[in-house]
Amino acid sequence: MNQDVLPRRMAVWVFVAFASAYFLSALLRAITATLSPTLTLEFGLQARDLGLLAGGYFFGFSLTQLPMGHWLDQRGPKKVVLSFLGVAVLGCFAFAWATDFSGLLIARVLIGVGVSACLMAPLTGYRRWLPLEQQQRANSWMLMTGALGMLASTLPVQWLLPVIGWRWMFVSLALLIVSAMALMAWQVPQWRLSGPVAEVESSKRIGIFTSYKQVWTNPYFRSLSPMGFFNYGGMIAMQTLWAGPWMVKVAGYTPLEAATGLFWLNVCMLVTFWLWGLATPTLTKRGFSANKLMTYGVPLNFCVQFFIVFGGQDAGALSWALFCMTSSFVALAQPAVGMAFPAALAGRALSAYNLVLFLGVFVVQWGMGLMIDGFKAEGLQEPQAFQAAMAVFLTCCLASYGYFLKHKSDS
Repeated sequence: MNQDVLPRRMAVWVFVAFASAYFLSALLRAITATLSPTLTLEFGLQARDLGLLAGGYFFGFSLTQLPMGHWLDQRGPKKVVLSFLGVAVLGCFAFAWATDFSGLLIARVLIGVGVSACLMAPLTGYRRWLPLEQQQRANSWMLMTGALGMLASTLPVQWLLPVIGWRWMFVSLALLIVSAMALMAWQVPQWRLSGPVAEVESSKRIGIFTSYKQVWTNPYFRSLSPMGFFNYGGMIAMQTLWAGPWMVKVAGYTPLEAATGLFWLNVCMLVTFWLWGLATPTLTKRGFSANKLMTYGVPLNFCVQFFIVFGGQDAGALSWALFCMTSSFVALAQPAVGMAFPAALAGRALSAYNLVLFLGVFVVQWGMGLMIDGFKAEGLQEPQAFQAAMAVFLTCCLASYGYFLKHKSDS
């Protein structure tokens, strides 16, 4: 039996502490979708600028993943996440004080760096602190907390916007992050190195990047990487940015209607991840592995994507909610990757996969903006430019799924 497994009461408090920070990180991730009309008007942004601004968060997120995974295995979740969140506080203040697009972009990168440990830190801890059969549940309910954060970034932000303005929102978020840091400092246990001392010292000697060799060369990790990049990364890219502009530019929603649509989209995601958390322990016991669920579940998402591409203005909030809900099958890969490696490598495995995922978010968010502007320059109307860009994204997702089907038997 794993001696590091936490008593139930302590495990609940640890979950609450980590969830409070992840809630805020998800809110910050998605807030640009709601603020996009305001920021576009105030700073004169084009689609590519908006995509780069939203993607800047994920670029900052990606920069830290490899060293962070090494630090998580060596120093533990508590020290790492508290150190990183200090940068997020600075990023929120910098965003509130920004006077031009460059200032906004730099602040978004800082925020991305600062919150980049908010999911990987708890998943690394859960790998050791929770029984194996509960780890998929904990992951799903962390994602549910993230959906709640994204929910808070929609209508509540839209309602607060005329009251306190977007700048004071970011000041308030900085103060809330400080509160979450205090809760984690109080509740999260210290880390105890596992495995032989020689293994730990060897990992330090060979360097951070070389220590990932076991992860990069693992067949299971490689089979899931393209889907992590396009399918999972694309889900986050759409949920946190492009679903909102699509509703306004293609489906003809007002900004308030789009914010309402995003609100209900995130309600659907919250319920979806809650249900995954309830169901995964039973599904696992009955032989429904993450591989099997993804194999049969992901094609449902392609059906929704086909409707969005060809439905155009008929693809509104409900279509995007279905898109995100059916994309949730690929979220099962994240804890599955962590469980596929020894506990001493879990931080690196999870962070490496997260790097793939968030590089995908950055590429898809910015790439969609570039494609929309490019198709408009070729003479397409704006709604058709959105549809054409979405069709390219769908093609990439289909290719990634094909790669997974071809190589998953090798894992």
